[in-house]
Amino acid sequence: MRRAILAVIAGGTLLTGAACDSDANAKTDAAESTRTAATAAPSSAPTADYSASTKLVCDKLQTLYTVELRAFGTAMGKMVTYKEAKQTADAEKAEATAAGQLKAAATKIRKETAAAEDPTFQAAGKVSASKLETSAANRRYMDKVKSLADLDKTVQSQFAEWLTPVAGYCG
Repeated sequence: MRRAILAVIAGGTLLTGAACDSDANAKTDAAESTRTAATAAPSSAPTADYSASTKLVCDKLQTLYTVELRAFGTAMGKMVTYKEAKQTADAEKAEATAAGQLKAAATKIRKETAAAEDPTFQAAGKVSASKLETSAANRRYMDKVKSLADLDKTVQSQFAEWLTPVAGYCG
């Protein structure tokens, strides 16, 4: 049981670190993907101020880090504990729960960022949501997690990959 608690704490620590990542390149990547899909505006057009809308959306996304992704970390911690105890059926249930939390996180990101006024933030939300949905459906990275050390390495890189597109707007 102590290992499960440690796994939950480790997962929470990872979530906090990923949530606070404010990668400036995320805005650039999202902007580039939006630019290719949208028609170009005249260069003399004034730049719109989306800061109020962006803040509102980011405030709504904060619960993502404290609810869905924390629950994901908890499920992953349980999965590791069950794997170490050779309780395969329980490990598979915990893995399914973790995948469900990723789907919930993707749904929340997609919904909240769709309400953003900034089209590049909307595009970033679609990218993050798509990455989460893909990972929920294809759980190969979960199969690699067999210990707490694996959990830390694997999930930390996954969080960065999943959340970097939206983190640049909410950092």
